Parts: sequence; structure tokens; C-alpha cells
Amino acid sequence: MNTRSTLGGGTLLGLALLFIGLTILFNHALRGWRLDLTQNRLYTTAVGTDRILASIKEPINLYFFFSAKTAAQLPQLKTYGVRVREFLEELAARSGGRLRLHVIDPQPFSEEEDRASELGVRGTAVGASGTQFYFGLAGTNSTDGHGAIEFFDPNKEQFLEYDVVKLVYQLANPKKPVVAWLSSLPMGPGFDPQTGQMREPWVVYSEAQQLFDLRPLEPTATRIEPDVNVLVLVHPKDLSPATQFAIDQYALRGGHILAFVDPLAQSDRSGAEAGNPMAAMGADKSSHLTALLGAWGVQFNPTEVVADRAHALSVTMRQGEPPVEHLGVLGLDKGSFTASDVITAGLSNVNLATAGYLEPVKDAKVHFEPLLQSSSDAQALPAARFRMLFDPATLRDGFKPTGRRYTIAARVSGNVHSAFPAGPPAGVTLPAGQSALKESARPLSLVVFADTDLLSDYLWVREQSFFGQRIAQAWASNGDLVQNALDNLAGSTDLISVRGRASFTRPFERVEKLRRAADDRFRAKEQELEQQLRETEDKLTALRSKGSKQAALIITPEQEKEIEHFQTEKLRIRKELRAVRAGLDADIKGLGTTLKIINIMVVPALFAVGALLMAAWRRRRHRPAQPSG
Repeated sequence: MNTRSTLGGGTLLGLALLFIGLTILFNHALRGWRLDLTQNRLYTTAVGTDRILASIKEPINLYFFFSAKTAAQLPQLKTYGVRVREFLEELAARSGGRLRLHVIDPQPFSEEEDRASELGVRGTAVGASGTQFYFGLAGTNSTDGHGAIEFFDPNKEQFLEYDVVKLVYQLANPKKPVVAWLSSLPMGPGFDPQTGQMREPWVVYSEAQQLFDLRPLEPTATRIEPDVNVLVLVHPKDLSPATQFAIDQYALRGGHILAFVDPLAQSDRSGAEAGNPMAAMGADKSSHLTALLGAWGVQFNPTEVVADRAHALSVTMRQGEPPVEHLGVLGLDKGSFTASDVITAGLSNVNLATAGYLEPVKDAKVHFEPLLQSSSDAQALPAARFRMLFDPATLRDGFKPTGRRYTIAARVSGNVHSAFPAGPPAGVTLPAGQSALKESARPLSLVVFADTDLLSDYLWVREQSFFGQRIAQAWASNGDLVQNALDNLAGSTDLISVRGRASFTRPFERVEKLRRAADDRFRAKEQELEQQLRETEDKLTALRSKGSKQAALIITPEQEKEIEHFQTEKLRIRKELRAVRAGLDADIKGLGTTLKIINIMVVPALFAVGALLMAAWRRRRHRPAQPSG
């Protein structure tokens, strides 16, 4: 007996040492291995993110400023702060040492607080004392370049990965992106022959000049340089075959294109040079790029304008007249935007004028994703009805909504074929050793709008003069929309592929369902009580009206009986209301008890039974065979 006990103790000691040894071995051998079991894959980075991390050539320092003590008083921000920190740690772990994360808790009046402000992370005053709360990220590269996310907004949680990876990408590629801008509208600075004065650039154009290396491209251009990150096409009308071929080849090389076409561009001055107003109004003011868009999987009809009764704005056609609702001048709200796309997320309102609509080409292999859509109270009307429109009220004549939501802007991506399958058009000669592409060498990234007027200043900014300087004050999100599109397309294809993901906050859906059901029952009983109160009061009034004025002051036996009946009914219904409320609590408590039993007893019991079965199986497997006989 003593020998067996000693052997059993030695076996247990050996197993314990083996377990410790295996644990140490696995910690080293499996270092960096992770298993994401969350429903929405919150800790699994996108493929584009991993490629961007792998492309970093020199180390990047990330400084996560988070006021932990102040966040303890703000539960939502505290929880989100943990989420952000864990994500940053995940990126640093996946970067192979290329990202160096520093977590800083800036105390008031400290050097860390000054460092946060210096790097562009702003503090937000919270509480009665106005304590500065820091919750942002700054980064620096080896060339003294820096960038920052001023504040992590919990409302933009789904774009956390995109915002952080975008900052990393910009630090790894500090050179300003090159944007080639081709426009047949007078967007840039220049001389205006109609006024005889110098023309100020459009605000959208000025903002792009500040953020990017903007290169104006003539409508007659026959070459697009290979270093162009984004090609912008604004109202590209009457382009020569050579220019279209250059655009086609740029797209097939995996180019990033932002295009604005229009069935009726209000800023188009075609015909105005002749000085005849009627000729100007009757001139063709549409642009379509039919051949190129068709090759890219997009269908656009330049002869129709979207009329939307739900989003129509009121306009003043002539001075002194009251505003009139214009079905072709639209003010889109958040319900019209795709909330899951970084280009349109967070916008408040976007204004359009005589916009068209887009459709995917049937059987096209590209991915077509709407960005802006009309309401279902809309109809496509002939563009001719808008050309010489003196009374917008006439647009309601014969207006019949189709119930369809028209796509006004879309994101298109994927491999496409050339719009010139027969080769370069006549007069185009390729350089020696270069052949025309017939299909995508890399996937195309395209964002296309069926309106150019959204770029016009009058639809989204008010200009003011401050000490002789021109100041533009935005009253719509048109500028943010365009800058978001440029910012997104200016990144690499890997960055564009990083999309929004679901929130890490998981509501108690079962509990909320029980609560809503009980609230519905409670509300029904409450309405029943109010109905009985009204009926009883009506009966009392009817009883009193039967007698004289003097008799009305005396409570009759009928009235007394009715009042007693009412009191009894009221007590009964109040008990039922309390029972419903108690039932709500009982259902929720019962669900909680069930979960506790499962977590505390059932799951451990299942593991224990599984372990015992495994031990029994192993014991039976290693039991020596009994001698026969």
C-alpha cells in the first residue's frame, strides 16, 4: 500500500512538472498566436491593414494619450478606451516591431499634457472643474513628420481601424498625394470675361490645393502621369478619343478616379460666349462618359433628372417672389447616406441640383455600392423640363413617385475591361515598348457622382469678408463629402479596402425584448384604465344630468353604486399593472438565474464530465491485456 501511494504522488508531481514545462514551451513557441472568437471579429484586422503594416520601412512611434483617472468617471469612454488600447496593442504586435506604442496618461500641468498638445491631440473639458480629458493618438516618423487623431469619437467606433491605419499609412508615406484635376467648369482661379475681373477659385478646389499636390489637367490631355494618385474628372464633356484612351489606360493600371457627371450642370457656361441668353439656356449642359463608365460597370442616363418630393428644397427664382419648392434641388439628409462607408459616414446634409442617377451594368463583374440615394418618393423626369424652367411648381404636374430609391453617387471597385478593345484610337501612338492594356492590371477604385452642382459654392457655403479676406462658412456637408472621397482614394488600394466594422458594444437583446414586451402589456393596461375612467365619468355626468340642478348636488344611490364599482375596478386594474411589472422583473431575473446556472454549474460540469471520460478512455487504452485462461 505504501509503495502504491508513493508512486501515485510521484506521478502527480511528474505531471505537474510536465504541465509547467509545456506551458513555458507553448508561451515561447506560440508567441504572437491569437484566436478571435468575438462574433464580429473585432480583433481580426483587415487584409489591407496587414499589408500596410508589412510595407512600413522605418519605425513609427504611436503615442496613445488617455486620461485614465478622468475616464473612470465616464463609463462609456472608459470602456471604449480599453477597446482602443487593445486594438493599438494588436496592431503593434502584428507589425513586427515597426510600430512602437507608447501609452501616456497626461496629468494636469505636466510635460505629457504639453506633449499631447504639441502633437495635435486636444483635450476636452469635463466635469464642473473643467478637467482636461485626453483621448487621442499621435504618431511620428523618422523624418520628423507627425500626424494625429485629435479625439476618438465613440460615435465613429466602426471606423476605428480605418482612422488608425490611415494615420499609420500617412506617416509611412509622408509625401503629399498627387491629384490630377480635369474640369470643363471654371473651378480654378482665372479671368472672367463676363465680369471683366479675376475669378476666385471654388472653395472645394481651394481646399484640395491645400491638402494635396494638385495638378490641373487640360481637357485635351493625352497622357496621365504614373505618379498620379487620384484622377478627378469634373463634368468631362466632349473629350477627344485620345483623352478618353489615356483615362482608360490609367483606370486599367489600377487608378483611383473621382468622377462627376451631370445631366444638367447649372454652372456650365456653354453658349454664354455668344452673349445670347436664350442660346445659353438651350445649350447642351450634360456630361456622361458613356463609353468609359460602361466599361467600368456603371450605367448613366444624361437625359433624366431625379425629382424627389421628400428632399425638395425651396428656392427663390426671381427677386421679390416667395420661395417655391423645387423638386430638382435636393437637400439629402443622413437617411440618404451609406453609414457604413467612410466617405459618407458622419455627414449631416448634402445639397444637389438637377442630379441624375446611376445603375450597375447588368452582369458586370465589379462591386457597385451606393453612397447617396434619393427617397422612395422620387421619379426620374426628362432633363428638358429643367432647362428653361421659370416656375418650379410646374414640376409637380404629372409627378408620380416610382417607389424606387435612385442612386446618385456610388463606389465601384474591381477588375474591368478596356473601353477600347480594338486598341488605341486613330492618332494615338504609344511609346516604344509599351502596349495597350485590354483589362485591369490591378483593380479599379472609382467613386462617381451623378451631379456636378454639389461642388458649386452656392449650394453649401456662405462667403463673408473679414478685413478684406474671403472667408467661407459651410452650411452643408458638400465640402466634407468631396474631401472624404479624395482622402480615401488618395490612399493605397489596401487602405481603401479597410472598411467599417460592427460596434464592440453588445446590447442585452434578450433582456430588451422581454422589457419591450412587458412595456407593451403595461401600456395596454394603462390605456384600458384610462378608457374605463372616461367611461365612468361619462356615466356619472349622464346620471347627474337627469335630475334638476338641486338634485345634482345630492349623491343618488345609483351614483353611489357606480362610484363603488369604479373604485373596485380601479383597484383591480392597478393590481394587474403591478402584476405585469412584477412579471417583467421575474422574467429578467429568471433569465439571469438561468445564465448563472449555466455559467457556474452546467459548463464546469460538462468540462468535468469530458475530462473524466477522457481519463477513463486513456486508462482503458493503456490497461495491460489480461492473460487468457
